[in-house]
Amino acid sequence: MIFISKYLVPKGYTGLAVFPFVFLKYNRFKTDYVLINHEKIHLRQQLEMLIILFYLVYGIEFLFRLFQYKNWNLAYRNISFERESYTNELNLDYLKHRPFWAFLKYLRINDF
Repeated sequence: MIFISKYLVPKGYTGLAVFPFVFLKYNRFKTDYVLINHEKIHLRQQLEMLIILFYLVYGIEFLFRLFQYKNWNLAYRNISFERESYTNELNLDYLKHRPFWAFLKYLRINDF
């Protein structure tokens, strides 16, 4: 289910996935199928990790990346969940054949 809320989506972002909802900053983004696909990938990740574990791992990895890169945007873009979503957001059929816990492929262990 998609909701529009310019107040819930953080500044600098256009969408946010909080299982089972997708929040978009503006109504015009409802037709942005790439953005919707990106957020749906996050919903699948959240479901696979039983939601709470997703947010815990996401937060820990973000903090690690922030320490590593010392840059908010670089840290965000290098979180394994975001790397999977950005890499596959153009493939609108990705979720039809996505393997279970596919985000692990995007986790760069050698960076830890």
